[in-house]
Amino acid sequence: MIEYTLVMEYIPLKKENIRNVAIIAHVDHGKTTLVDAFLKQSHLFRENQDEMSQTQILDSGDLEKEKGITIKAKNISIRYKGYKINIIDTPGHADFGGEVERTLNMADACLLLVDAQEGVMPQTKFVLKKALEMNLKPILIVNKIDKKLANCTRTVGKVQDLFLSLATNIDQLDFPIYYAIAREGKIWKELPQGDLTKAGETEGDITPILDEIIEYCPPPSGESTDPFQMQITSLEYDAHLGRYLVGKTNRGTVKVGDPVVLLEKENKVQGRVKEIFVKEGLEWVNVHGTSVGEIIAVAGIESTAIGATLCALNTPEALPDRS
Repeated sequence: MIEYTLVMEYIPLKKENIRNVAIIAHVDHGKTTLVDAFLKQSHLFRENQDEMSQTQILDSGDLEKEKGITIKAKNISIRYKGYKINIIDTPGHADFGGEVERTLNMADACLLLVDAQEGVMPQTKFVLKKALEMNLKPILIVNKIDKKLANCTRTVGKVQDLFLSLATNIDQLDFPIYYAIAREGKIWKELPQGDLTKAGETEGDITPILDEIIEYCPPPSGESTDPFQMQITSLEYDAHLGRYLVGKTNRGTVKVGDPVVLLEKENKVQGRVKEIFVKEGLEWVNVHGTSVGEIIAVAGIESTAIGATLCALNTPEALPDRS
């Protein structure tokens, strides 16, 4: 269900100030914990709010809470140094392969999270292969370096071997490496010294990875002057507001009231945009219009066609269906 806030005025960001980044990993290597750190350190909550003491903030389903895994992809956004960073938490299990691929389609870069003790696991290979095939720029984060049996040197070596076997071009073999204790909300460019098994022994926060995302990760492609086009990645539903189609704006701009057409294989469904939402923190924010690169939710088209293309009525051009 969409939880939303109404904003009277919203100025769409230039694509140069947007970063769309997916977090990918094997199950239980720390994706959701890292998202918790992003949320808590980006001043989205007051110090006395309940969320500051919670974990697995994004895991809303009962099964997700029970098992501690992310089944349905979700995204949040944070503001940092004039940039908006959309962070997309992806499933880490092959059983949700279609969800993984659709989710990665919204990103331009990825954070690959690997447990410093367990190292490369089957789903690490599965998700990274998808990301490299889609030419996402990767950043490696070696997580849980505080484990007693953590071996960062071995883990980095295994990941580099994995890249050698999966890379689709030589540029993908050169990527930044960071080290993290996600449950403490700490990330470092260099492996910190000292006894890392003692909680709170080493100072740090998440700002090093935020700076790297801004500098290293590319902005979205596409031009705001081209006709509107987006691919439907997922659906949201609200009992009062109806169904919303979620995806990244591939090109162009869209405003409330614009005529659009949904292209699903041989079918065309025409309609008009009734509502547009963008993510600010954890909430969907109601806006009047937005532009290329932004992840949005659109109402006005009755469809459940994940993988279909929503575009300007007078320029019906379908994107490859990744459903």
